[in-house]
Amino acid sequence: MPIADGYQPPMLTRTMTDAGLRGWHLHLASLASIYLCIALWIRAKTVDQEERGNAERRALFVGLWPPMFWLMGDAVQREERAVLTTLARRGVPLGRSGTRRPWSAITKSK
Repeated sequence: MPIADGYQPPMLTRTMTDAGLRGWHLHLASLASIYLCIALWIRAKTVDQEERGNAERRALFVGLWPPMFWLMGDAVQREERAVLTTLARRGVPLGRSGTRRPWSAITKSK
């Protein structure tokens, strides 16, 4: 969809930022999924041979999550930096921890 008259299409990273999700939350989820994958893999070694295939596949499936969560966290961090830079340029006062809903502050300050 082309951008016309200042309209910007909604983006997932902006939605996650507005919902209060931060980049470090997703980085933490990435690390937690690594630990979950290792735990599932160890557990797969303790079950009998008939169930082992499913348990190993489950561990491998969970092992695909960390890069996704990490990259999503990086994208949200870039969005956060862009928001804070825009707010600083507009002279919007920021609290010690930034703002809770930065995009609403941007649209209200126009």
